[in-house]
Amino acid sequence: MNEGEFTIRDFRLRDFNALWEIDQKCFPLGISYSRMELLTYMRRLRSFTLVAEHAKGDGPGPVGFIVAEAGRQKTGHIITIDVLEEARRSGLGSKLLKAAERRLQQAGSRAVFLETAVDNRAALAFYKRHGYFLVKTLPRYYSNGVDGFMLKKEFGERDA
Repeated sequence: MNEGEFTIRDFRLRDFNALWEIDQKCFPLGISYSRMELLTYMRRLRSFTLVAEHAKGDGPGPVGFIVAEAGRQKTGHIITIDVLEEARRSGLGSKLLKAAERRLQQAGSRAVFLETAVDNRAALAFYKRHGYFLVKTLPRYYSNGVDGFMLKKEFGERDA
């Protein structure tokens, strides 16, 4: 699969159960969201959710999504990015992240923050490739006791 095989669109309410199931598959217990947590983040006033699906519509439904929030202080926040195993390493995660970053910039964000588990090597490598850098360690950030890293990316002229 490659990036061109997927389309990105805005979330529709009927997507919710599929997105929650994707989150459960992507993250271990203690890092994945409960239904209420995910719904709460998706419904925040300045948040948005982008959904990735097969371009031809012949797939089983959503294969990934990203939830982000445009903050009041000209900073955005990536709440979660989830891509099913079979769609990874196809460029889809990059496509979702870039689409969310563009929307955050359009909302006036000059930088974006996110958190990831300190032991999630794949995520750390992914974010490094996209220009994110370590801001601080968050002790016992996740409910399973795992520490988190807060990462940040500042938007420059070339990101617009």
